[in-house]
Amino acid sequence: AWHVEHGAKFEEVGQWMRPWYFPRGNESMFDAVQRECRAVRESVGILDASTLGKIEIQGKDAREFLNRLYTNAWTKLDVGKCRYGLMCKDDGMVMDDGVTACIAENHFHMTTTTGGAAAVLDWMELWHQTEWPELEVYFNSVTDHWAAMAINGPNARKLLAELTDDIDLSGENFKFMDWRAGTVAGVPARVFRISFTGELSF
Repeated sequence: AWHVEHGAKFEEVGQWMRPWYFPRGNESMFDAVQRECRAVRESVGILDASTLGKIEIQGKDAREFLNRLYTNAWTKLDVGKCRYGLMCKDDGMVMDDGVTACIAENHFHMTTTTGGAAAVLDWMELWHQTEWPELEVYFNSVTDHWAAMAINGPNARKLLAELTDDIDLSGENFKFMDWRAGTVAGVPARVFRISFTGELSF
């Protein structure tokens, strides 16, 4: 409702309608996008990322399962850390990508692309059931359990600091590819310090 109220133009992404850009007055898409990008580069911008796929992975073999699904290694990822993963199909072509966070020793939170979420979950089920049934691993889609936003730009930390008082956002204690649990705007949250823009982002 907020997006509609503020004049968003929408695009179809997977099974979702996602805000595309927010024109002001008679702005063209190009002009609106340039303005929004400039805000992120110079100050701060917010993206509704709720449509990204989210999958919880648990079990004593969760790390080994991730090692086999992704092209990169997960054995040594510490609790409180995130890693970018690249997933290929059996023909070697890229299928999906995303950031996965280590929540606990045998518990991970995987994000996927919006349009690829269902296919990734199917892919995980296929390999677990037909090839690696001996692995003790469990996974569930939690895409609609978590709202998500990306706060990007040089003032991202300043803006987020106004919304939380129980997460230390300092660069020294909250490094790139870390995540922290806390409260944001009174809501229990997981905050990831990752970036889709190259700017400081949460």
